[in-house]
Amino acid sequence: QVQLVESGGGLAQAGGSLRLSCAASGSIFSINAMGWYRQAPGNKRELVAAINSGGSPTYADSVKGRFTISRDNAKNTVYLQMNSLKSEDTAAYYCNAEIRTSLDRLLQKYWGQGTQVTVSS
Repeated sequence: QVQLVESGGGLAQAGGSLRLSCAASGSIFSINAMGWYRQAPGNKRELVAAINSGGSPTYADSVKGRFTISRDNAKNTVYLQMNSLKSEDTAAYYCNAEIRTSLDRLLQKYWGQGTQVTVSS
């Protein structure tokens, strides 16, 4: 069993900051890419940022220069530092990780339960 547990969401004012964390636990052999997605009501889930096992990040154009993704491989944790928040960043944020549970298993994608981020203007 693998679990991804997110924390750090909440309410922020426009221009403010929040930091999201997502810790993976359970039967983990290795973790490949980790990332953050978001979904606002009525919208599709979209990629916000991802980071590969080597630490190279990718970002959606809408968050470049404002958000920073990082990971701590020793803690199986991925972070999303969100600065200069805008009202359009309001959404449920979901953590995602590609995890291998043993050497002979394929990579599988796992999701966290989601954490709400609300930005007031």
